Amino acid sequence: MTPTTVSRADLAPQLKALIERGGRLALLTAADDGQSRLALAALVLSPDGQAAGQLRPALWRTPLDDDTLPPLTRLVPQAHWAKRALYDFFGLRPADQARPNPLLLHEAWPAHLHPLRPTPCDGAAETGEATRYRFLEVGGEGVYEIPVGPIHAGIIEPGHFRFSCHGEVIQHLEIRLGYQHRGLEEQLARTPWRQAHHVVSTISSDTAAGNALAHALAVESLLDIEPPPAAVALRAALLECERVACHLGDLIGYCADTGFAAGATAFSLLRPRAQILSEWLCGSRYQAHAIVPGGLARPLPGDQREGAEHCVTQLIDGFERAEPLLLDNSGALERMAGTGVVPRPIADEIGLVGPAGRAAGLDYDVRSALSQPPYADLGWQPARGGDGDVLARCTVRCAEIRASLTLLRRLLAQHNPDAPTRVDLPDRLPADRWACGLVEAWRGELVHLVLTGDQGQILRYAVKDPSFNNWTGLAVAARGEVVSDFPLCNKSFGLSYSGNDL
Repeated sequence: MTPTTVSRADLAPQLKALIERGGRLALLTAADDGQSRLALAALVLSPDGQAAGQLRPALWRTPLDDDTLPPLTRLVPQAHWAKRALYDFFGLRPADQARPNPLLLHEAWPAHLHPLRPTPCDGAAETGEATRYRFLEVGGEGVYEIPVGPIHAGIIEPGHFRFSCHGEVIQHLEIRLGYQHRGLEEQLARTPWRQAHHVVSTISSDTAAGNALAHALAVESLLDIEPPPAAVALRAALLECERVACHLGDLIGYCADTGFAAGATAFSLLRPRAQILSEWLCGSRYQAHAIVPGGLARPLPGDQREGAEHCVTQLIDGFERAEPLLLDNSGALERMAGTGVVPRPIADEIGLVGPAGRAAGLDYDVRSALSQPPYADLGWQPARGGDGDVLARCTVRCAEIRASLTLLRRLLAQHNPDAPTRVDLPDRLPADRWACGLVEAWRGELVHLVLTGDQGQILRYAVKDPSFNNWTGLAVAARGEVVSDFPLCNKSFGLSYSGNDL
């Protein structure tokens, strides 16, 4: 596939027009063109004129003559975090702003160094002051700030939340991340491509199957190969198993944050069962290194399929008993209904994805929007919500668990243990190509983009975790809520720090 060249002046208007027609901005980054020059790379999903409701990926390339970005966020608000990442990694300053706040690089990072830039930045004389994060300053009678983190009391990843409050009501939430930044995109570009799937599984450990599948789809698209049908079905089963386990984990959090110990206990008994199902399917409870380019790392024998089917039956029966404990409980419903609302217009504007987006009334789901196999043949529809509050996000998660368990039962029933599950790969990647892997991970749209150079080397490997879209949604949901409801709002999004920070 050949990228489409879009001029600097036309980029924002064309992105806005694409979104208004039902398309999407899936990823916005920059890349070296192989001659030490930078160009913006926008992965977009365009409406398919041949099939209503279907999208197809395309890459827009915008050459840059200097170190400034074209104005974007006034027409495409969801690009605001991408704009900050582009400054951190490439030193590209917004034309309409002196300097954005750092997103992933902290004060200890030298201000004149941008890790993915092929040549030194023109502004190499920048001082350490340029990397200092500038929090919103608040003041007035009864107004105060609550700093939380980056080190938290619980066993969670590091991230800093700064609440600006009037009394007990949150007026503004500022989220600072980057404490988990490991330079994974640069590692993926330098790692021999046949071994890159080992690095991919470390992006976010609770999305090992999602990232492995997105990586495999991107590499397979580059190589113009297709995995065997049995592998396609089993990879979908692994993805759905991961979805069930992670949603169950978040339902435990819903119950814990509302003080509902009985519900937390019921879901806590089910989550290990979902991890045991993963072990039946691929030999690993966390699915590390199970999905590889070309298919699967190992087949699924018949006796293990029988164990997996029994495990699915146990999960279905157990969830039917556990779900009403939460969704029919008047105390839990009172805490969740009307709390942490993200209205649909704002959700659409900031580009919410996954359960958070569908809970706000958005219909986007990668599996259906791209008509990905094997979902199109399984009589399946995405779970939807509507009110955009904590209860809607909880309801969508429960619906997704039910749908995933039904899909797992159908996929396992169709499995042929004797069918091949892997194809051989060529020795090298093709030159001057691009490809992407898009997956509806359990948090939402997950994107891997790969661009190769004239010798088949990887020029750029870019990853966008769904949390990159959804952290802004959490900041919106917290506004107007009391401080004590923030943990529930936070758990209802269930975002990844490491997946965002890369």
